[in-house]
Amino acid sequence: MVAVAGLPYPIMVAPGAIERLADVVRAVGDRNRVVVLTDVTVGRLYGHRVDRLLQAFGARVISMEMDEQRKTRETWANLTDVLLEQQFGRDTTIVALGGGVVGDIVGFVAATYMRGVPVVQVPTTLLAMVDASVGGKTGVDTPAGKNLVGAFHQPSAVVIDPLLLETLPPEHIRAGFAEILKHGIVADEEYFERASAFANAWSALRFAELTPLIERSVEIKADIVSRDERESGVRKVLNFGHTIGHAIEAATNYRTLHGEAVAMGLVTEARMAERIGIASGGTSSRIERVCRAVGLPTAMPAIPADTLIGFTRSDKKARGGRVEYALPTRIGQMAGADRGWGIPVDDTTVREALSV
Repeated sequence: MVAVAGLPYPIMVAPGAIERLADVVRAVGDRNRVVVLTDVTVGRLYGHRVDRLLQAFGARVISMEMDEQRKTRETWANLTDVLLEQQFGRDTTIVALGGGVVGDIVGFVAATYMRGVPVVQVPTTLLAMVDASVGGKTGVDTPAGKNLVGAFHQPSAVVIDPLLLETLPPEHIRAGFAEILKHGIVADEEYFERASAFANAWSALRFAELTPLIERSVEIKADIVSRDERESGVRKVLNFGHTIGHAIEAATNYRTLHGEAVAMGLVTEARMAERIGIASGGTSSRIERVCRAVGLPTAMPAIPADTLIGFTRSDKKARGGRVEYALPTRIGQMAGADRGWGIPVDDTTVREALSV
């Protein structure tokens, strides 16, 4: 359960949870019209199943091309136009079925359509299950940077079924581990160690076995979001690894998987923290070892440091042209409680960390 602005919403995490989707949607709005928005790939895999589960609502399943390169205002507008053409009104519940990109775009549609309608998030990737589906951040990318146009719009419910990961390509499973590791770094060293053990043997796991990891990640994020919905304080710690990560995504025209970019960001930003004397020695190498164990990249791509620094300045976390980072003091603890959880780092230090 996430409690924000006095409006708690349920999060269901269980193998087979999707079979209870109708009950969840009914609790959101029994008389509402229901539309499922998904991308073409997920629609092909799960569209018929979800259509069957929501048959009593006469739900429509609408599939559209949605990937990181299409996470744009144009896609948001196209989805909105389809809903208008089909005369969906304010009595609509939207189901966002897909990964983080789908959750972000469809959440933004729900935030703005008819000035806001309920959305139920049904994540189908590990990254979306442990991070993107919880917390209410919605939005799209622009040429200037990632997620620069969007809104806070909390879901009415989240349904997480680890068995949906059975159709996910291995590289996307690995990408999801980057956010799992981030949660351990920012809040729970013991969880980081448990995740590290999974990372070393993830390819042999049955997906139901990931349930405890997913549950703990959701708990960590839900706790932080409940204390700071709009990212004015402690929620900033969840940006660890993301300032550099988002810059990598933008510099590669969003061809780098989000989790891969975040993994590089985790290592690089931990190096910054060590260089400015905030993090204990060995923090970055410890993170790097686990990222490598799961098969995530840790070496920076061949992008000029000044290009990446330029993208960080247009990041939504920048203030007055000054880039502030969420940085750890050690695994399980973040720095900056006495300064709003954001720590400025000079360009020289950033260049040095990027060049290792």
